[in-house]
Amino acid sequence: MKKTVIAAIVVIFLIAFVPLFVLKDAEFGGSDDAGSVVVEEVDSSYEPWATPVFEQLLGGELPGEVESLLFCIQTGIGVGIIAFIMGRFVERKKWMKDQ
Repeated sequence: MKKTVIAAIVVIFLIAFVPLFVLKDAEFGGSDDAGSVVVEEVDSSYEPWATPVFEQLLGGELPGEVESLLFCIQTGIGVGIIAFIMGRFVERKKWMKDQ
């Protein structure tokens, strides 16, 4: 079991870091950027039919740091919910053994 976990961790690190060293001049962009590029290639006259709520409220684009902060908060909330649910399953399993 311990060897499997260590092997999985090594594989995860290899998947995460090998592309950074092998592809030195590569540009790593997000899927939002890639999607907008494809849309512009297909139809150059495309106009988005909706604008982000925060951009409307602020009258411009959010700074990158604020976007990262909001993304991290969203991630933290999601992880908290998942951890809570998993904890409930573990506790329920313990309670079922005691009865």
